Amino acid sequence: MKQLSAVLAFALLMASCNQFDKTKTGMPYKIKKGSNSVPLKNGQFIKFNIEFKVGEKDSILNSSYGHIPAFMRYDSSQLGKYNFTEVLPKLGLGDELTFTLSIDSLKNMGMIPEFNKTFNKGGVIKGKVEILAVYNDQPTVEIAYKKEVEDEKAREIKDLNAYAAAKGLKVQSTPNGALVALETPGDLTNKADSGKEATVLYKGYTTDGKVFDSNIDKPGAPDFKVVVGARKVIQGWDEGLRFFGKGGKGKILVPAMLGYGQQGAGGEIKPFTNLVFDIQVSNVGIAPPPAPVAPNPAMPHAMMPGH
Repeated sequence: MKQLSAVLAFALLMASCNQFDKTKTGMPYKIKKGSNSVPLKNGQFIKFNIEFKVGEKDSILNSSYGHIPAFMRYDSSQLGKYNFTEVLPKLGLGDELTFTLSIDSLKNMGMIPEFNKTFNKGGVIKGKVEILAVYNDQPTVEIAYKKEVEDEKAREIKDLNAYAAAKGLKVQSTPNGALVALETPGDLTNKADSGKEATVLYKGYTTDGKVFDSNIDKPGAPDFKVVVGARKVIQGWDEGLRFFGKGGKGKILVPAMLGYGQQGAGGEIKPFTNLVFDIQVSNVGIAPPPAPVAPNPAMPHAMMPGH
């Protein structure tokens, strides 16, 4: 009988440890207090890791772990609804928060437009937040953020150099860390320098070989024209194309922070994804003049261009 009572007591203890509280808007959450937890003060800035998983296999939807942490200012008068910020008043340095979001509730609140293959009816999103640091002023936050960005870029460049070595690619580096592997440099007397228009055939893929875009070997695919230095393409391209002359072929290896960074692009390029592009520069020429700006009817004639 005593043994049975001990088992029941242990079961009740474990159940209480796994219980989730709920916010006012109904979000279940649980807090694991850090060893040196200090409550947040209104107006402080926090650095934190955040992660979301979805589906039966807990596929990562988005995560800052191993990348750039998130930063935000804690304002107790501007807390969100049905998200982790509701729980910020209960958190402190070193604390870890786990929570779940009902996909049905998110849809009812208008936070997702429709159910789809990622956000299934009846499903949940599992979230995790860990408070890493607390700051009292904006300048200190900016210094911390800049360091995180540089650390992220260094990790990405290291990974791309390892990728290049594994593929036997001889690479050169652009000023900010994109890597260029020239197969054929092309006519270097007619390079894709700043201000020139380069006509490019390309195939873009992730380092695991998944192709996300291409106009190579696609009948009817339009030429892609880039005015180098005009900042109309990702930074890795803007820097990497300058190594190619007319007729040049090779690869540009783009660190995520010189590509689509923390946001990713659509559903195909996830946040913090390094990219590889097969490049063929079929032509290099003078960039066309910029399109004229239509005059503003409300603008005085003397302020129009040319006056």
